[in-house]
Amino acid sequence: MTGTLDSWDDIVAFALTLPETYMESFYGTPCPKVNKKAFVSPSHEAATSFHVRCTHDEKAILLETDPDTFWQTPHYEGWPGVLIRYGSDDPERVRTVIKRAWWDRASKAQRVAFGDRP
Repeated sequence: MTGTLDSWDDIVAFALTLPETYMESFYGTPCPKVNKKAFVSPSHEAATSFHVRCTHDEKAILLETDPDTFWQTPHYEGWPGVLIRYGSDDPERVRTVIKRAWWDRASKAQRVAFGDRP
């Protein structure tokens, strides 16, 4: 997939291409969800970023390998998720992180239909 990920609208447009994803309120803000669970959300602390669910191990790797794209505020320390700056130089990596967040929140049947974890 091509295209930029320069805004929340771009993130939502990409997320909605994933199977059985829909928009629904998450802490008062419409966000992409699968299986009644949000997997991406706008950052309320930094207008330049959005939040994606991820495992603690993946978060550590992302923060270490690309701190210009992946970061956190004290609010997200110890939380299974990472902030991602809009306009990354590696949008495919960002898409993969979003796909993994979708997969991790999907039901078993949705995972089977989708295939292996990205």
